[in-house]
Amino acid sequence: MFDHVKFGVSDYAASEAFYLKALEPLGVEVVARYTPGIEISSDGKSSLCLYPTEERPAHLHLAFMARTRAQVDAFYHAALAAGGKDNGAPGLRPRYHANYYAAFVFDPDGHNIEAVCHEAEA
Repeated sequence: MFDHVKFGVSDYAASEAFYLKALEPLGVEVVARYTPGIEISSDGKSSLCLYPTEERPAHLHLAFMARTRAQVDAFYHAALAAGGKDNGAPGLRPRYHANYYAAFVFDPDGHNIEAVCHEAEA
């Protein structure tokens, strides 16, 4: 669990649009806008902060909690529609555990973005 994650992006407008659309199925909303940057959250307790930068940081792997497998599916399709690139369609990943249901996409900077549900199918 985290309080917040903050990282720089090379194309701020593309990344803001990507994260807002891709994470909308998970209930993520804008918490605050900064000059420059944005903070988004789904629970008001932990947040993701983006800011523009020309630095080239190492690629990240961010995994977002989904309450249902349907949210994982919706994230995947929203992320692709927002310009993300496929890195693993929704499905079970039993090598992690029996109910690990996840989808993976690359964001505009090549970061590996995941939505995961740990619950058994309803």
